[in-house]
Amino acid sequence: MVSSADVGFLVEEYQKLVALMGREKAETRSPLQAGEIAKCLVRDADWSESAAQHLLQLARDYGVFMLRNGLALAIALRLEDGELGF
Repeated sequence: MVSSADVGFLVEEYQKLVALMGREKAETRSPLQAGEIAKCLVRDADWSESAAQHLLQLARDYGVFMLRNGLALAIALRLEDGELGF
């Protein structure tokens, strides 16, 4: 059952991953690509490839405003897992 909206630890985890990827890319002077972010999510955050790509696309398509409100609504509706099965 969904009991908490505290995602601060997740934000910190993903900030660290993105910062690490950014430092690695800065060394080669090349921009961070979506595919590289998805690979990092698979390798370092235990996501499947499909789920990592979907998660990244959600973030890019909707951003914080919509996703924050979606999270709040999912919690209010007690939706632990969505219909897509991730």
